[in-house]
Amino acid sequence: MADKQPSDFFERVRDVVAEIPFGRVTTYGHIAAHLGSKRAARTVGWALRAAAASGLPCHRVVNRFGGLSGHAAFGGPHVMEDLLRSEGVTFVDEMVVDIDRHLWVPGTDAE
Repeated sequence: MADKQPSDFFERVRDVVAEIPFGRVTTYGHIAAHLGSKRAARTVGWALRAAAASGLPCHRVVNRFGGLSGHAAFGGPHVMEDLLRSEGVTFVDEMVVDIDRHLWVPGTDAE
């Protein structure tokens, strides 16, 4: 039974990631908090790494500062950046999304 919990959590993470609107980003921490485990941001990262080849928009998840910390799962640091830029996401610094402009918080209706 205990080994079902991580896969259930991973599935719930994938469900949230599927909802991230085009041109928006969210954070590992926002996903974790939405799922009732606000200290599980690292586990959200593991779930995203496992789902990187799934076709989900995992590139839309950044760290709490807007940094592209998940780029290793995309084949290089600039792949994630290129995907986000192609959606109109702007950056305030190298590899740092303008989080104030593009943040989407799971569970909100705001797009």
